[in-house]
Amino acid sequence: MQSRKNDLTRTVTGEKKYDHGGNLRKLAGQAGCGCADLVDFSANINPLGPPAWLRREVAKAIEEVDRYPDPECTELTLAACEKYSVWPTECVAGNGASELLAATARIGGFKRAVIPVPCYVDYERSCKLAGLKTEQIPLDSRKDFTPDFDTLSDFLEASPALVFIAQPNNPTGTAFDPQELRKLALRHPDSRFIIDESFADFVPGLERLTGQRPPNVITIVSLTKFYAIPGLRLGLAFASAEIIAELKCVLPCWSVNTLAQKVGLRCLRDEEYQRRTVEETIRLREELVHEINLVPGIQALPSQANFMLCQVQRVGMDAEGLINHLLEKRIAVRHCGNFDGLDSTYFRIAVRTQEENRTLINGLRSFSGMEPEAAKKPKTPALMIQGTCSNAGKSILAAAFCRIFLQDGFRVAPFKAQNMSLNSFVTDDGLEMGRAQVTQAAACKMKPDVRMNPVLLKPGSDTGSQVIVMGRPVGNMKVLKYVEYKPTAFEAAKAAYDSLSADRDIMVIEGAGSPAEINLKQHDIVNMAMAEYAQAKVIITGDIDRGGVFASLAGTMDLLEPAERRMVCGFLLNKFRGDASLLTPALDFTLSHTGKPVLGTIPYITDLGLPDEDSVSFKEDIRKSGSRGKRSDCVDIVCIDLPRISNFTDIDALRNEPDVDLRIVDRPEDLGTPDAVILPGSKSTISDLEHLQKTGLAKAVAALRDKSVIVGICGGFQMMGSFIGDPEGIESGGTAEGMGLLPLKTTLAAEKTLNRTEGIHSQSKMEVQGYEIHHGKTEPLLPTVRAAVVPKGITGGVTVSKALGFGSKDGRIWGTYLHGIFDADPFRRWFIDSLRAEKGLPKLEKIQSAYGMEEALDRLAETVRQNVDMKAVYEALGLARNGCS
Repeated sequence: MQSRKNDLTRTVTGEKKYDHGGNLRKLAGQAGCGCADLVDFSANINPLGPPAWLRREVAKAIEEVDRYPDPECTELTLAACEKYSVWPTECVAGNGASELLAATARIGGFKRAVIPVPCYVDYERSCKLAGLKTEQIPLDSRKDFTPDFDTLSDFLEASPALVFIAQPNNPTGTAFDPQELRKLALRHPDSRFIIDESFADFVPGLERLTGQRPPNVITIVSLTKFYAIPGLRLGLAFASAEIIAELKCVLPCWSVNTLAQKVGLRCLRDEEYQRRTVEETIRLREELVHEINLVPGIQALPSQANFMLCQVQRVGMDAEGLINHLLEKRIAVRHCGNFDGLDSTYFRIAVRTQEENRTLINGLRSFSGMEPEAAKKPKTPALMIQGTCSNAGKSILAAAFCRIFLQDGFRVAPFKAQNMSLNSFVTDDGLEMGRAQVTQAAACKMKPDVRMNPVLLKPGSDTGSQVIVMGRPVGNMKVLKYVEYKPTAFEAAKAAYDSLSADRDIMVIEGAGSPAEINLKQHDIVNMAMAEYAQAKVIITGDIDRGGVFASLAGTMDLLEPAERRMVCGFLLNKFRGDASLLTPALDFTLSHTGKPVLGTIPYITDLGLPDEDSVSFKEDIRKSGSRGKRSDCVDIVCIDLPRISNFTDIDALRNEPDVDLRIVDRPEDLGTPDAVILPGSKSTISDLEHLQKTGLAKAVAALRDKSVIVGICGGFQMMGSFIGDPEGIESGGTAEGMGLLPLKTTLAAEKTLNRTEGIHSQSKMEVQGYEIHHGKTEPLLPTVRAAVVPKGITGGVTVSKALGFGSKDGRIWGTYLHGIFDADPFRRWFIDSLRAEKGLPKLEKIQSAYGMEEALDRLAETVRQNVDMKAVYEALGLARNGCS
């Protein structure tokens, strides 16, 4: 016995007869690269990779590793019995198919084994270890290596034997007719047939022997290959109850660990993953076969599995030269020289991802003297800022990186595939986009361009939004309708990104919400799906000021799929107050737990002077820290809060004035008697008007008409009138009674007005500028109404149709459609000084605060640069810069 084992050892070590594919360390050593740098086609693993839930399932199973695993694998085998319609006594689990194959060779008292070749090399190895004599039946390559059951039957006439056959075969990928095998097994009841179905799950519609076996058939199923979990080792054997009892006697106890049992249970029940695997593998295999067969001197043979046998068909050349050529290019394939029944011209390749398959094809082409296919132009290096939640600071940080890259000499542009915001902007060509990307464009010193935000959603209710694509509305959609439309929206986003990035050195992409929102991931177009398309490096940021940031970062990573985690290059902690050195233990833990570093801790920046991401941040900031002027003699300006407030940045410029106290008010009792009241824009004018009426705010504001200056902007301007008509049902239909501050009537219309406009404020005679975004028009009902804002350059009087706003004769109550009217420094100072004069305060006259973003953007960039490892950021982008810290 010892002599036989020594002979076997010499065979294994000398001839390498029983080598396998997938030995990454060895292959990488031969290629002269790291394991991660090798593209491995030598192991037949699902190209989709493990199921998305694998990490979470393993994490749950970890809780049980302090106990011995279930020796019977009860839950796992019951799930297998349910899937394959067999009795629980007819199934046993093992530590991979190889363990089960070895066990089958040791039971039944057989003296010999019959093995059609080529086949999996472990069949012979298992038999020799069990002391069986092996006999081979060569398969005919002209018949696609399918078994010849008549010849096999002749081999079994002399004496009973173990017969090993794979369905489909490895390494050929061809399948046989199960009915023929059943007939053969019934014809030879004293022989035993081991049917290896390790790759059967990849073959759609294949009749499985697992569920309908003759009593002398054992089927082996591997979960390793189909579910891409070779590191866990898991297989199943199905046979009669008597044979299963024999197998259990020779298998070691506890051979299947707890992690493998729990993961296997989930695998067997994941029908969606099974469906996607089959569909994608077929598509990838057919594309790969087609491309290989276009390469002169190389042929891919027919296969039904997730791999295929190929042959070098050039005279005087075998696969050895090809394999070495591919290894030089860091590509590994399976040499088939150690498969009995094949010569040295054969090699086997697994079906991998589309990108990896393309790498292989180019390697084969270069070996055959062909030019590699023209490489696609590489994607522009891209950095994507994602967050653990909304309002984590993604927009501001994206603007910071835009300005940093610009300062470092790069041509940079911002991008956000889909923005949900009521804060929008109109470009010079009359197209609508999110304001956040306008700020980021300013950081890049670029004009706003709708390609920077190709899809804009403007919520009109809790369940629906106006959908704007490439600056123009395409309709109002409820959630489910928009989900159906999303593929179209994503195509528009990808086209916009490609066009915008074509002449840029770096792209800075902003995500939305969190990439780990499970209910949204399957139709995501703005987070990881966009990162994958752009081949971006992702930084995930969390708002440490809110608390729980480290749990949020770790939880986000745990919920991402493996491919998504690979895109993440690190984290940022935003809005930190305190001593950053106290974070060291948490930073160390985060790196240990996630494998990703915290690249920086950004301090809480006060009075930044840049627009907030959205109205929630804006209002929270004012309510939390206030927006009080620096002087003691301030005017009091109130902005009325609205449920669907839009373009809240209209009052941003007022926040920076030293003599303005700005308040956000949503209750009548908090209104007081301010010097001015501003009714802001609204996405749902009639609905927000009804809200003001129900809460009493409409009545409270109207009562101030002789005490305060009242200004309405866009939707707020429409609310100030007597009536709002909605004959086309743009919002709710019908007619709504307005606040009655001005004798005006607004008629909503489907056509949306989108204009960049310059005008003159009639009372001050000062220039103003901004943009219009509204449905319908507003007209006076009485001649007492005056044009409050008129287009610049109009002479000879202003007609009602051309006015940009209307007001009372004394100018104390007025409104306009012009967003951004307070952005003009001279007009804003006039407005504030007029309030000061009414209050008995001296006019300041000189401009106190220049409303511009340049200084703020430079200050933001400097703060972020000082607190982020920019060298690591540049290295992640493949753009290492000297002097980065």
